[in-house]
Parts: sequence; C-alpha cells; structure tokens
Amino acid sequence: MDDVLYVNGGNPLNGQITVRGAKNFVSKAMVAALLGEGPSVLRNVPQIRDVAVVTGLLELHGVTVHHDAEGGVLTLDPSNVESAHVADIDAHAGSSRIPILFCGPLLHRLGEAFIPDLGGCRIGDRPINYHLDILRQFGAEVDKRAQGIHIRAPQGLHGTKVTLPYPSVGATEQLLLTAVRAEGLTELRNAAIEPEIMDLINVLQKMGAIISVDTDRVIRIEGVARLGGYRHTALADRIEAASWASAALATRGDVYVRGASQPEMTAFLNTFRKVGGEFDVDDDGIRFWHPGGDLSSIVLETDVHPGFMTDWQQPLVVALTQATGLSIVHETVYENRFGFTDALRGMGSTIQVYRECLGGHPCRFGQRNFYHSAVISGPTPLAAADIEVPDLRGGFSHLIAALTAKGTSSVRGIQLIDRGYEHFQEKLTALGAEFSHG
Repeated sequence: MDDVLYVNGGNPLNGQITVRGAKNFVSKAMVAALLGEGPSVLRNVPQIRDVAVVTGLLELHGVTVHHDAEGGVLTLDPSNVESAHVADIDAHAGSSRIPILFCGPLLHRLGEAFIPDLGGCRIGDRPINYHLDILRQFGAEVDKRAQGIHIRAPQGLHGTKVTLPYPSVGATEQLLLTAVRAEGLTELRNAAIEPEIMDLINVLQKMGAIISVDTDRVIRIEGVARLGGYRHTALADRIEAASWASAALATRGDVYVRGASQPEMTAFLNTFRKVGGEFDVDDDGIRFWHPGGDLSSIVLETDVHPGFMTDWQQPLVVALTQATGLSIVHETVYENRFGFTDALRGMGSTIQVYRECLGGHPCRFGQRNFYHSAVISGPTPLAAADIEVPDLRGGFSHLIAALTAKGTSSVRGIQLIDRGYEHFQEKLTALGAEFSHG
C-alpha cells in the first residue's frame, strides 16, 4: 500500500462502518495463549498490523497460529513452545512493545525469555522498568545485554506483593500474565482496571486462573500449577469507535458504528454530548452525528479508567477546533501527547500548549516542563496542508483534520494508522470520503 493519502476534505462523513475487537486487548489475549497447555480460540479479531506482529512472534516461539481473517477468528496452539533466536525476535518485533509481555509466560514455559530493544509510538516515556522490577519481585534474574534483555527463573516464579506508583496498563498486564502460574498468592495495589484489563482477566479465568478484583484497585491472584486453553470473543475497540465518532462531529456528519459498546464508552459519550454531538445506542452499535448549529467548548481532563481515556483526546481535539469558545484539555496520562497539534496549527487552528496543569487537578507532569495542557480557541476553518503522521492516534487525528479541511491535503506515513485501525481506507470509502493515492 502506498504510504501517502491525498484527501479532498470539507465534506461530511455519512454512512455505516464496523469495529471489531480492541487492539489493546487482542494482542494481550494472544500472548496469554502461551500459558495454556491446550489450544485457544479468539473471536472478533481485527485485521491490523499489531495482530500480524504478535502472530509472527508467537510462531517464532513454536505456537501454531491459524487466522481466519475474514471471520475474525484466531486459533492458537502452544503445544510446542520453544525458545526463539534473538535476531528473529528483534527483526520481527520492529517497533512493537509487545515482546515485554512474553516474559512471564515464557519463564513459566521455558524458564527463560529474551526481549530486544523496545519501540512504540513516541508520545511519552513508557519505561520498561516497571516490568523488569515486577519480574524481579517474582524471582526472575534480569541480565541486560548489548542486544537486549535476557531473563531467567532458575528457581521458578513465586507470588509477591506489588504497589504501582501509577496505575499502568502495561505493568498490570505484565503482573497478571506472570502471577497466574506463579507459586502462591500475588497482590497488586493501584492496578489499572481498564475494560481491556478486565477482559484479559476474563480470558485468564477461562483458562483456569483464580483472580479477584476489589473496588479499590487491588487485584489478587492465587497461582495455579497449570492452565488450559480458552474460547473468547474480544470486546469492541472503544478507541476506534470514539475516533469515528469524533470524525462525524468534526465533519458535521452522521456515522453508525456497528460493534461499538456503550458500557466501555460512558465517559466519552458524556463528553460527546457536552460538546454538542448526538448519539443513539441500539443493540448492534452506536450512531453518532452532528445535529447542526454550534458546538460547545468544554474543559476536559484525561485520566485512567473510568475517566476520559487519553486515546480519545486526540481525535476529539480536532472536533474542538470547530467548537465556539475556549476549550481546555489537560493530559495526565502521557506527557508528550500534544505534538500532533503542530499540524493542526499549520491548518489554521488556534491551539496553545502549556506546561501548567490547566482545567483540572494538579498531576504528576506539573512543574516538569512537559507541555501537557492545551487551550483550543474556535471555531476556526481548517485549510488543506501537507501532513506527516507522528504516531497511531495522532495520525488518525490528522486524517480527521484533513477530512474536515477544505481542499486537498496530503497525509504521509499512513501505514502507522494500520497498526490500530482495521481497513480504515475501506471504511473511509464507505462513509463517502474523497481520497486517492496520487
């Protein structure tokens, strides 16, 4: 696929698209299959690049993967798990951060694991120290080498007590995937409780794990000696659903998102309504539309679940450029997530970023020189421009801006968007967007 799109914007998006399983869950459920002694079946799997990367990494470790792409069904058989060559892991993982989550399952299956240098979207510091410290607490030996990190567990893994300084999703996933087969009881305080985490717990429980979740962000895991396979249907991708909703709002359109689920989107739906968008929930999805008239400016703060998700922020900011008045957005999850606003300013929006904590509570980024608050003044018409995609969510936000702007914009680096948005070009076509590859 060509890596540049020429988008002729200024027209409302109208029509229907479908979202499948959540990117932030599906890849973790695939890794969880490593823990089982029998095959697992995962349904509602999207065709995105992250799934292809994890499939390749699993196959390198001897897992047999059958992918019915059209049906969205993955069958994963870990009967013949083995160590993979360092160079193969490195070459296949690319910029993916998924290999870090292989550690716990591989330590249980093989007694050792290796992870190469980790990449990922450049939106802030995502240190793997949390992960390595957690593995050490379980009894793993961590050896940092030139080409990556080698981890062994000569004495096996044992339950432990962990308190996270911040409810990190990745660290919570790491602990769950490690604790379920560690000997004894593990307790995690200040855990992330995102819907994708809860669905991973559902999968692990189906495999035979014993996990309880308290209302005060405490997760307790009683280790078991063995786990079986699972059969599971992935929860819908709430980030993709909100992205298309924001696109409908920004372009004054009307989009039905089949597969979108209300319970995981409560905070987004409240905010969507406050801005002036309309939505209607039915058994099969959610319809999002711009009802006409002016959109309202808002004050918004991102937060861990059940707060307003950081991944919803970027696409919504594009819609806020079309709202009347001053909107304030305080980003508390990733410290460098406003880099994407440079391109929006180049298209005519009025956005200023600040180091201070604006519009909400003081957060851990305050007084640390991170531009983590934004003030958006609107409405401002957007003009076509040449845009370079910076990261996955910022990239989709730039795409929304190009669809909103009058004239033809070039959007480069669109392959990044394929990491998390299934068939997004086909969906654009279904919604009446005008674009070409030049």
